[in-house]
Amino acid sequence: MKRALPEVNFSDYGDVRYLHLGTEWVQGSMKLDAPFEIELEYVQRMMAWLLFVDPAEVPKRHAMQLGLGAASITKFCRKALRMRTTAIELNPQVVAACRGWFKLPADDARLRVVVADAQTEIRKPEWQGTVDALQVDLYDHEAAAPVLDSEDFYADCRRLLTEDGCMTVNLFGRSSSYERSLEKIAGAFGEKALWAFRPTREGNTIVLAQRSPSRPKRPALAERAQSIQTRWSLPAPKWLRVFKPLGPVDT
Repeated sequence: MKRALPEVNFSDYGDVRYLHLGTEWVQGSMKLDAPFEIELEYVQRMMAWLLFVDPAEVPKRHAMQLGLGAASITKFCRKALRMRTTAIELNPQVVAACRGWFKLPADDARLRVVVADAQTEIRKPEWQGTVDALQVDLYDHEAAAPVLDSEDFYADCRRLLTEDGCMTVNLFGRSSSYERSLEKIAGAFGEKALWAFRPTREGNTIVLAQRSPSRPKRPALAERAQSIQTRWSLPAPKWLRVFKPLGPVDT
C-alpha cells in the first residue's frame, strides 16, 4: 500500500518564505526579494562540489537533486550556474508548491523535474554516468533521518556520477545516525573519497563524496573558493575553515 504523502504549506517570516510538510519543521526557504539565491547555510554548503570543478566548465555540466525541498538548489543550478538541471521529487504537491510559491520555472531545455521515487528512478539506465553534481536531501515531514540511507542506495548514487563527479548529502551531524550514514557512504564510495563540513548551528552536516578521490592542495582550494565567491556570491572561502577530507590521507 502506498504511504500517504504529507500536506504541503508555507509560512512567511520577515522577508523569508519557508516550506513545510504539514509540520513546523523547515524543509526549505527562499528570500522573497532574492528568490534565486540560496538562503540557508547548510544548503549553500551542498554546493561544495564547485571546489573540485573548473568554473569555466560548470555550465557544461549536469546537476541532479534528489528531493526538491523549496527548489533552492534547483533554481540556483539552472539560473546562476546555467547548468542542465534535473530534480527528482516524490510528492507532486511539493512540485506544485515550488512552482506556485517558490518561483520554480517550468521545465525547459535546461530544467527537468521528475515526479518519482528517487530510489527507483536513479536506477534507470538513462541516468547512469551522466551526473556531475548530485545533491541528496531526502527527509520526511518529521525531518528525523534520511528516508533513503542504505549502502546500496549510495552505491546507486555513485553509479550516477561522471568520473570526476561529486555527491553532497545533508545529514544531521549531532545524532548517532550520522556515524551510521557515514559508514554506509564510505562503504559505497571508499573512505578516501569523503570530505565533510563541521555541523551548522542547527546540526546539519554536509558530506561530500567523490566518484574519483582527489586531495587538492590548500592553496588550490583557496583560489577556487575565491573564484566561487566572486562569480556566484557563495561564501566558499569560509567553507575551507570547516571543510576537510575524511579517511586516510596519502603521505
